[in-house]
Amino acid sequence: MSSIGILSTGSYLPDRVITNADLAATAGVTPEWIESRTAIVERRRAASGEATSDLAAAAAQRAMDAAGLVPAEIDFIVVATSTPDHPQPATASIVQHLIGATTAAAVDVNAVCSGFVYALAMAQGLLSVRAGGGYGLVIGADIYSRILDYTDRKTAILFGDGAGAVVLGPVAEGTGIIGTTLRGHGAAHELISVPAGGSRTPSSESTVREGGHYFRMDGRGVRDFVNAQLPGAVSELLKECAIDPIDVKHMVPHQANGMMLRDLWKDLDLPSATLQLTVERYANTGSASIPITLDAAHRAGALSPGDNILLAGFGGGMNLGLAMCQWSVPSFQEAGLN
Repeated sequence: MSSIGILSTGSYLPDRVITNADLAATAGVTPEWIESRTAIVERRRAASGEATSDLAAAAAQRAMDAAGLVPAEIDFIVVATSTPDHPQPATASIVQHLIGATTAAAVDVNAVCSGFVYALAMAQGLLSVRAGGGYGLVIGADIYSRILDYTDRKTAILFGDGAGAVVLGPVAEGTGIIGTTLRGHGAAHELISVPAGGSRTPSSESTVREGGHYFRMDGRGVRDFVNAQLPGAVSELLKECAIDPIDVKHMVPHQANGMMLRDLWKDLDLPSATLQLTVERYANTGSASIPITLDAAHRAGALSPGDNILLAGFGGGMNLGLAMCQWSVPSFQEAGLN
């Protein structure tokens, strides 16, 4: 099996900026209330003509450009999303068409906000056993603005739209994706849901009237789940990878809620690590939040070859997805990129 790692990053954020003041009155709160409970100041919203595949394709193109690859060189496309363009076909198939990767296999993964790490692990496995190596695109993309009830202050204030992507490929032995942990906790599946629109509760006039197609979340239950499950899972992954906590240089978590992440950080015991955050500017972008934040850190010159980087996703299902990576990508400045 070959060592597989991240070769490049890319992201796409829609142009339209939505501030706390834009949302506060409808949600029955103040802008200050939103910031004090979430650390979010603004978020992006997709244009009316933009679908999840459009955001994903733009991020994918930027990641391919940074890697110096053309679409014909991509072997696999894995899109993590819980807001697909359609129930069928897979959003990844549309992305494949949009970017012109005509020979790439394409598949979606829905593990909600942990989906990017699940997709990363899947693509790593596909490439590791492929004769002759190859390249994969792993994309996280979501447009939550289309499924929010803007009168629900528990959810309407938290989410933004966006996409992030990485190119995976062969890297030096001992670098790249060193280990992953994927865990499902289905007994807690009701903490996060969109109740209607599937086979259990098909779409109907009554489901639309009753708001069954809106995103719903038990925020306190989610916080309790993450606090109970994530620290232990991180500790176990580090042991499996034979990495001392002091040697972790960066943590890139799902950008669920800034205040929640800062509280959680105290319990993770990563004394030398930098917590990478974009939640203030982009809010919670679902499965896109980890690759968007990874791309932001990379473009800012924060990541150096040899750095151990922990990616940590958590979300509906409930699911946890962790990946430990040893970074081997030159900085944008060194590569002559912008």
